[in-house]
Amino acid sequence: MPDGTTPLLLRQDSAAGATRLTLNRPDSRNALSFAMLGALLHALEEIAQDDAVRVVVLAAGGPVFCAGHDLREITAHRNDEDAGRGFYTAAMQRCAAVMQTIVALPQPVIAEVQGIATAAGCQLVASCDLAVASEAAKFCTPGVDIGLFCSTPAVALSRAVPAKPALEMLLTGQMVPAAEAQRIGLVNRVVPAAQLTEATTALAEQIAARSAHTVRLGKAAFHRQRNLPLDQAYAHCAAVMTDNLLAADAEEGIGAFLAKRSPVWQDR
Repeated sequence: MPDGTTPLLLRQDSAAGATRLTLNRPDSRNALSFAMLGALLHALEEIAQDDAVRVVVLAAGGPVFCAGHDLREITAHRNDEDAGRGFYTAAMQRCAAVMQTIVALPQPVIAEVQGIATAAGCQLVASCDLAVASEAAKFCTPGVDIGLFCSTPAVALSRAVPAKPALEMLLTGQMVPAAEAQRIGLVNRVVPAAQLTEATTALAEQIAARSAHTVRLGKAAFHRQRNLPLDQAYAHCAAVMTDNLLAADAEEGIGAFLAKRSPVWQDR
């Protein structure tokens, strides 16, 4: 357990506008304790209001990316008067809030996965917009092995990968290596462990170099249209694209392209 002085989450801002959030409970396999979920939620809410942040990298310290919910904490609350129901309800609600905040965050979020991501840790990866994984990374939703089906991780997983591979992960609990995770669409890129931070940083800075206004519009529209019928999706995105065309950065970007020069973004 943390000693009360070690921060649960580390934040590092770069001049390029890429902010790195690092889960900092390696001794607990970066488990998503109630406090860790709170720290994540607070950091994400701050970032949402920070125009200097153009992209977020979510990383983890130690050999494990995230082992999911803190099972020791969950077990301890079985001694509560209500056998833990109140705490479990609050924990699931806070976890859901974190995952939804990642999706709703104006800035793109890239998971940098250096090791194993299990259960709600896999959910965390699936909730991010993009993911870069080390060749050593592995993913699983093993709740079925301990009598606790990964129902909430299934929400994010089923939106990141097709139904059959998602259900196979959920029903078997088997570990999925990085290459297979890339094949089914859970991660975008797999790189050697020694190149992970470099590869993730390069991707983050590539996105950060774009118009922040355009990227924010695009991310929001992408997630919105996914849950709409086809005709409504086109109607929504057509309206977004019209607004985008009227923005200063679209005028600048199109003008720069036609003039064969680099654009100068105003982020509006």
